[in-house]
Amino acid sequence: MITFNYETNFKLETEKSIESWIHKIIAMHNCEEGEINYIFCDDVYLHKLNVEFLQHDTLTDIISFDNSLGNQLNGDIFISLERVAENAKDFKVSFTEELYRVMIHGVLHYIGFKDKTEEDQKEMTVQENSALSELST
Repeated sequence: MITFNYETNFKLETEKSIESWIHKIIAMHNCEEGEINYIFCDDVYLHKLNVEFLQHDTLTDIISFDNSLGNQLNGDIFISLERVAENAKDFKVSFTEELYRVMIHGVLHYIGFKDKTEEDQKEMTVQENSALSELST
């Protein structure tokens, strides 16, 4: 089950289609959907989590806490909408495109894709682009 939670005034307009898309990507990777919670927040909220749980005193666009059990994907994905907006400007893409990229990025981590090395980052981008091509809202 995928849930969307909001710590800001923001609200996804197409929750059902996004949920279907995420479910499709999970199935394409032969994984099972467990409980995945998206929490949309601001920089202050996410920065506090970053310091408290990861000891990183920096702003970030996403933090995902992976509670997967074997092939069943479970976890909480926190997304700073302020960082997404800034990144969209920097990458010259729409806010919506960047938001969807970040949303699927968290799920791809649960599936097993990493982004610590340059090679891993390239593969993550390939997977993100592939997933985005499957999206129809």
